[in-house]
Amino acid sequence: MNHYLIAKIIGLILIIEAVFMLPSLIIALYMGDGSARGFIFTIIILILVGLATRFIKTKHKNLAPADGLVIVSYAWISVSIFGALPLMVDMNMSFADSFFEIVSGFTTTGATVISNIESFPKSLILWRSVTHWIGGMGILVFTVSLLPKLGIRGFQIFKKESPGPVKGKIDSTIADTAKKLYLIYIVITFALFVLLFVAGMNPFDSIVHTLGVVGTGGFSSKNDSITSYSTPIVFIMSVFMFLCGNNFSIYYSLYKKRFKEIITNEELRLYIILIFGAIFLISLDLYKNGYSNPFDSFRDATFQVTSIASTSGFVSKDFDIWPSFSKYILFVLMFIGSCAGSTAGGLKVIRIVVLVKSIKREIRRVVHPRAVLPISLNGRILSEELVQGINGFFGIYVMVFVFSVGLITLTGVDLVSSMSSVATMLSNVGPGFAAVGPTRNFADFNNFYKLYFSFLMLLGRLEFFTILALFSRKKYLKEIK
Repeated sequence: MNHYLIAKIIGLILIIEAVFMLPSLIIALYMGDGSARGFIFTIIILILVGLATRFIKTKHKNLAPADGLVIVSYAWISVSIFGALPLMVDMNMSFADSFFEIVSGFTTTGATVISNIESFPKSLILWRSVTHWIGGMGILVFTVSLLPKLGIRGFQIFKKESPGPVKGKIDSTIADTAKKLYLIYIVITFALFVLLFVAGMNPFDSIVHTLGVVGTGGFSSKNDSITSYSTPIVFIMSVFMFLCGNNFSIYYSLYKKRFKEIITNEELRLYIILIFGAIFLISLDLYKNGYSNPFDSFRDATFQVTSIASTSGFVSKDFDIWPSFSKYILFVLMFIGSCAGSTAGGLKVIRIVVLVKSIKREIRRVVHPRAVLPISLNGRILSEELVQGINGFFGIYVMVFVFSVGLITLTGVDLVSSMSSVATMLSNVGPGFAAVGPTRNFADFNNFYKLYFSFLMLLGRLEFFTILALFSRKKYLKEIK
C-alpha cells in the first residue's frame, strides 16, 4: 500500500475543503454574525495539515485498488470531522451532534439534529448547504480532475467513490470525465439558482436551496423547509430534483446528440416510469382521501415523489399524515432512490433492473438448466462478476438494515420509526416517518445512536463495500491490490 501517496492526496482534499469554506468565512466577516472564529480556526488547521503532506516524498505515483479504498474512506471521515469544527466552536454543539450534521451534509442525507435552523448564523447555514454540493458530485471526483497535474492517476479513487455499479465514464480519461461531470453540475446549479431567484426567492435562500437540490441533500434555510414557498418554486424544485436524480452522463449524451443512447437506456426508462407512476398513484390517493382540489394533490405528490426518489428530502407537506398507501409508495421510493451516476442515494434504479433480470434468468433456468443465459443491459452483456456484485449488494443491504432496525428499537421508539430511520440513513434521504418524520428530527437520540446513524450514512453514500472492507483483515487489502 502506498501510504505516503495516500497521505498526500488526503492532504490535497483537506486544502480543497478549506477553499470551499471561504465563502462562508466571507459572509461571517461581512455580516459580523459571530461565526468567523470557527471558520478561521478550521481553515488554518486544514491548510497546515494539507501543506504538511506536500513535503512527503513518494517513491511512485501509482494507486492500487486498496489505496483507492483507503483514500475514499479516510477522506470522507476526515472532511466530516474537520467540517464539524465550525459548529463545535461557534455554536457549542457536541461532537456527536456536529459530526452527525456534517456527515448528513456531505453524504447528501439532509437529516438534522437542529430544531431551529433560522436562529443560526447565515454563514453556518451556507456551510451546511455547501457540504451538500461538495458531497453530491463528490469532493474526490473533483480531486481526480486535479491529480493528473501531480502525475497521479485517479481511476481507483473514481471507481470507489462514484455511486452505482456501473461508472459513467464519458471521456477517454477519468480526469476528463470528472471535469465534464463537474461542468454539467455547475451549469445545472447556475440554471436552478437563476430560476429560483426569478420565481421569488431571495438570493441567499436561492443559493441554499439550489445547493441542496443539485446535491440532492435537503438542508433548508427555513424551519419548515419548502412549505411556505409558492407553487412555481415547488414545481421548479421538483423538476430539478428529477433531473439531478438522473445519470449525469445522459446530459452529456444529450449535448453530443447521441439520442439513441438516451432512448435505449433501460435505467432511464424505469426511472421515468417509477417517478410518473408514483406521482399518479399518490395524486389519486390524496384526492380520494381528503384533498378537494386535484391540482393541489398533483402538486404535493409531484414534489414529495421527486424529493424522496431523488433522496433530496425537502418537505412541502407533512406526508406523515398522508394516507397509508401514499406513505407506502414513498417508503418504497426511499429504498430505490434514483439512478447510478447521479447525486442521489438509494439502491439505484440500475440495480433494480439487473435484479429483475436475474430473477427472470433463474426462473428460465428451472426450465432450461443447461442453457447459457447472459444478462444484458442497454445492449451490452454484463459480466457475471458484476451481476454477482449487485446480488451481493442487496444481500449486505438487507443484513445491515435488519441488524440496524433491531438496534434502533432498543431506544424504545416504535418499529415504523426504527425502520424508516435506518432506511433514510442508508439511502441518504433525510426525513422518515413517525418519530423521525418531516416535522421531527434526530435530536432526541443519544450520542451513541447519532454516531451510529453517521456510520450508516457513510455506508450508504459509499455503498457499503468501501467502508466495510476497512474492517476486514489486512489480508483482504493485500489481495485486492
